[in-house]
Amino acid sequence: MTFHTEVYHSNLNTLITVLIKSSFTAAFLVYYICMLDNGEKLGAFIVPTGIGASIGGYAGDASSYAAKFSEISKLIVNPNVVNAGGFSGINDNMFYVEGYSIDEFFKGNLNLITSKHNKIGIVFDRAIPKDVLNVHINTINAVKCVYGINISDWTVTDEDAGVGFKIEGNGISTGSIKNIETLLNSAKELLARGCNAIAVVCLFDEPEEDNPDYSHGIGTDPVGGVEAIISHYISKELKVPCAHSPAFADYHIYPELVDIRAAAEYITPTFLPCILLGLNNAPLLSKKHGIAVSNLDYLIMPYDALGSTPVFEAVKREIKVFAVKENTTALNVTANKISASIIEVQDYESCLNLILD
Repeated sequence: MTFHTEVYHSNLNTLITVLIKSSFTAAFLVYYICMLDNGEKLGAFIVPTGIGASIGGYAGDASSYAAKFSEISKLIVNPNVVNAGGFSGINDNMFYVEGYSIDEFFKGNLNLITSKHNKIGIVFDRAIPKDVLNVHINTINAVKCVYGINISDWTVTDEDAGVGFKIEGNGISTGSIKNIETLLNSAKELLARGCNAIAVVCLFDEPEEDNPDYSHGIGTDPVGGVEAIISHYISKELKVPCAHSPAFADYHIYPELVDIRAAAEYITPTFLPCILLGLNNAPLLSKKHGIAVSNLDYLIMPYDALGSTPVFEAVKREIKVFAVKENTTALNVTANKISASIIEVQDYESCLNLILD
């Protein structure tokens, strides 16, 4: 299942027309066509958000693992894999795709159209205090200046979003949004102004009380679950690349030493840079054109987090699924409960070697 499939060649003229009408540059169009023809593999490296993954459950701590797979193939990653506060593990060989859109991709309902220099619009929660908003505006300007990212517009919601979060007794992070429609309305406004990717920033309470051991590498990220709810909702309603970053009233840098996996979150006053870096080249979404699930060669998941749409669909479509034992979570859904076809491997290095073979 490589990029040079017959289905792509049969639709190549149509695809070229669509890309040209979408104002893609000639240079990138040539790159895209070559990518379809060169037989390069396509993989997916997923670590679900808010499930206490020992690798990928903190702040970009799965990035270095995913990067090795991106050296041997194109790689779909969910934001949780590479987001790291003021840093990002994203690279040019990765496709940054939010969780709902990943599910729809695996179901065959959405395809991915590679894109460069998206026009990013940012939705800010009205509840964010003025000084915190200023920190984020300075962050926007810094990212634009250093990376040349096209952050084309931003807006503030008409009402407070009202975000709440908690960790359930089973160790899963979840939450609620009292007024999620105000986020949607602002996102629609930005799309109407010409944006094609949406970043969302909501005000969160300080999370330490929900999991005081998180900074020491124990337990689940308290805010990850509700962040996923927000990005899933916007992606579902608008079918555009989307990611969320939390804002906190206290933006001071904490001097305490923390676990290496969480360190990226404790040395920055805002987590906005990582999602802007991810959304910059995030693939656009299409029901008809682009990279389809039929082009996927493999899927990599944590060992005991296999009860998800990507796994079910990959098994059904006879796509190789690897369950990595060194990455455990708060869940207990292992291969023996899903399918004998799932390949269990001891660690990511072993998985990489199997794919290379």
